[in-house]
Amino acid sequence: MAQWTWIAASRRGTSHERTGLRCQDARSCSLLGENTEVFFAVVSDGAGSASHGGQGASLTCRVLANHARAHFRKTTKLPSDDDIVAWVDAAKDNIWAAAAQRGLQPRDFAATLVCVISNGNDTVIAHVGDGCAVMKILGNDDWIAASWPNHGEYASTTFFVTDDKELKLRITRLTVQVVACAVFTDGIERLALDFRNNIPFAPFFNAVINPVIASESRGRDVGLSEKLRDFLNSDSVNARTDDDKSLILAVKK
Repeated sequence: MAQWTWIAASRRGTSHERTGLRCQDARSCSLLGENTEVFFAVVSDGAGSASHGGQGASLTCRVLANHARAHFRKTTKLPSDDDIVAWVDAAKDNIWAAAAQRGLQPRDFAATLVCVISNGNDTVIAHVGDGCAVMKILGNDDWIAASWPNHGEYASTTFFVTDDKELKLRITRLTVQVVACAVFTDGIERLALDFRNNIPFAPFFNAVINPVIASESRGRDVGLSEKLRDFLNSDSVNARTDDDKSLILAVKK
């Protein structure tokens, strides 16, 4: 059986610290399934222009996590594309209902989505907007971007789960053996991605994944998660980005 070790953390960006706003990111991570251990991770970033973006991000992660748990109580198979579309539609419906209850517009809850589900041999990624999912494949020293950020036509724009036009949902499937993965919101992009060559910045990922590889924990390593949280608020990171930051790192052993 594939066994996963993972760490996760979020930190409020310095721009939100200055204005007194809450962190607009949300995340959820767990191990699912019985006979096959499945790694599930989702991150969401509430739009900076949305008054309730953080709540939209929290709803998005909660709905996806609930549907994933329900799915793997019934089967060991990864969800189909139709399943994933239904899950994202359910998240959108929940947000629209929350907006209606508060007399607000769905765009007030605008949030992105990056979700990874993997049993190690098969992986599916669901992605709306920016943020990224990066993988390391067995026998390959390089990191690959399984789903690249989808920035909009103009600077500092992207797509959201709440978009009332056609939903820009991208579903990617890998049928290779994944030995490590990283899932993160756009606050990490400047540190982790080489936009000139459109590839992950390998030194960053090698540095942050090595402690997870060395960990003797199964499931979440709480101590390393706290260290990751401290790192995300370090001067070296805040010098590169003032945005909220969420990062999930997992290794299959």
